[in-house]
Amino acid sequence: MPNQRIISLLPAATEIICALGLEHQLVGRSHECDYPANIANLPVCSSAKFISGSNSAEIDRQVKEILSDSLSIYEIDRDLIKQLSPDVIITQAQCEVCAVSLNDVELALKDLLEKECQIISLQPNGLDDIYQEIQLLADQLGVPEAGAELLELSEERINIIQHKLKFISDRPSVACVEWLDPLMIAGNWTPEIVEIAGGTPVLTLAGKHSSYINFEDILKANPDILVLMPCGFSIQRTLQEINLLLDLPGWTDLKAVQNQKIFIVDGNQYFNRSGPRITDSIEIMAEIINPKQFVFGNEGNGWLHFRV
Repeated sequence: MPNQRIISLLPAATEIICALGLEHQLVGRSHECDYPANIANLPVCSSAKFISGSNSAEIDRQVKEILSDSLSIYEIDRDLIKQLSPDVIITQAQCEVCAVSLNDVELALKDLLEKECQIISLQPNGLDDIYQEIQLLADQLGVPEAGAELLELSEERINIIQHKLKFISDRPSVACVEWLDPLMIAGNWTPEIVEIAGGTPVLTLAGKHSSYINFEDILKANPDILVLMPCGFSIQRTLQEINLLLDLPGWTDLKAVQNQKIFIVDGNQYFNRSGPRITDSIEIMAEIINPKQFVFGNEGNGWLHFRV
């Protein structure tokens, strides 16, 4: 298949494209695409309408306000896309908040390009969806073998974890917080990640969207382990707002707090992205839940043990 001009408007898709060896075909990216580092010089084809430096509550307020007006929270640079003349644009239909959506792209492309452009939309809800869509993207971009090799390597890494945990019966309860204010519990593929890593996810269901909860729900569940993974936040960004939890009445009553089992992960780079590094996310969670069995070298980069 000849070289295609590809624009990726989804960080996970950008990572998939590069992992498939097609980085040289990328001609544009979204404002959120930041991995691998050598795609940084690509033209940026989108921007966010909300103020990214705001605190959690303010970001939530802005997003809800924009969506209540039936508007997208992202803007697409139509002039730049026309100039780049893509053959393929990759986006998503999984979440209107997380990244540029399929609807955004379809509206932006209407009567814009003078040639046919294929729109590929990803919509993963669980782990199997992520891996299937990696292969789907590899097939559609003409490199099925590269997709198969990537998935085979991921499967081997997951099998290693599952084999080592086969005879371990202790499965601590784990709550994964995806937003701090208001509180949200991580859904979609996160419960499956917890289960593979040897834990029991609480307050959530695999394959279902992340949901708002009250802190009283966390107090009632009283998890053994609490993992903080705010969507789009790095570890340092989460630490800036950690007091939102520390100041909650009843925080110190939590079993996870009393046993020093509070962990912060890089949600932006790992758990929030439905790309090939989701396997890294599984290894990170395994290190957190079963530190005696697993040391993959992610501590300090992918996750941090938070001690009060």
